[in-house]
Amino acid sequence: KGMATPRKAGIPLGVMKVLDPRQLKPDSTETERILTVLDETIVKLEITRLIPRITASLDRYGRMLGPEITSSLLELQKLSMEIQHLLTSPGDAKTMRAVEKRLKSSLRNILRLFLANPLLYHGLKFEVRVKESPADVFIKAFMEFRDFTLERLLTTPDEEREMIQFMKDISLQVEKNTEMISALQGELEGVIQTRDEEVSRKDKTIENLKTTMEDLAKNCKAEIRLIMKEGEKQKKEDEEASQERCARLKEDIQRLGTQFNALVLEHRASELVLRKEKCKAEKEIQEWVQKYDIDMTEKQTTYDELQAVYNEEKEQLSLLMEKHAMLLQEYTLIEEERRILKEKEEEAAREEARRNKAATCIQAFWKGYLVRSIYKSVLKKGKGKGKGK
Repeated sequence: KGMATPRKAGIPLGVMKVLDPRQLKPDSTETERILTVLDETIVKLEITRLIPRITASLDRYGRMLGPEITSSLLELQKLSMEIQHLLTSPGDAKTMRAVEKRLKSSLRNILRLFLANPLLYHGLKFEVRVKESPADVFIKAFMEFRDFTLERLLTTPDEEREMIQFMKDISLQVEKNTEMISALQGELEGVIQTRDEEVSRKDKTIENLKTTMEDLAKNCKAEIRLIMKEGEKQKKEDEEASQERCARLKEDIQRLGTQFNALVLEHRASELVLRKEKCKAEKEIQEWVQKYDIDMTEKQTTYDELQAVYNEEKEQLSLLMEKHAMLLQEYTLIEEERRILKEKEEEAAREEARRNKAATCIQAFWKGYLVRSIYKSVLKKGKGKGKGK
């Protein structure tokens, strides 16, 4: 609901981030990593700026630094002197590169030791007094670059376009107000100039009249006094009219200034409303994220329990499948043995049938042979008896 509430003023969200940089917060892992690298670089630059001052007063800061950092600083000082000596008296380029490599390694080691002990770095930062140098300008510029990078990372293209359009609208409004004020001032100056010219012209007229009156003083004193009164009266009326017009112009200028201030206050009020809405939206988003984390934790716990049950049943299924495979193999062997035994029995039955058939044929043949033999012997005996008679 908080996110769906329409904005009461025309200030875009991107402009709010620029108007209040403290509201800028990293919204992604990549942004946090980039800011971490930039912050570490700033710390390294500040430590590097302090190293020459600390090295020059190792007796004072040695107990605070400890033996490891002190020995590293002494080594760095020694390598720096060696580099300076090689620069003043050019020698072997290979030796120069080797010394530079050792110097860089020593400096990285010192920075690593300081970063490992942030309390020591912050203590030295307030303890060591360093004169302002070009390094401070570079560090300040790098910090501004860090803030600019954060602003660019957190400003989407749509917000940037909204911010540019808003600034254009504000500039146009200010330009219009400036033009109006300039026009009114020009008009006021013209009125004042006209009044001054009219007063000057009338002064000249009065001077001329004075001259004329001096010439006609003896004969026209009454007329001169009347003319002078009328001139003074007209001058007074003109001055009063001019003052009234100037007052009206001043009132117009004040009224426009009041309108301008009212617009500024209205924009500030709108900005405050938008900030409150943004804070409310961030709070709701945080609550939804927490609720989401709790739900996901509960679902993950349920999932883990189901996964454990599934793994256990899977193991039981594997055992049953192994048993099933063994039983299936045994069943196959038994079926094969039955098939072979059945084939043997069928073969034996066929062999028995063939033998029975052969025995039947033999018996039939034998019986026929016996019958034929008996019949032949009977025939022979009958033939013998007939001959005897």
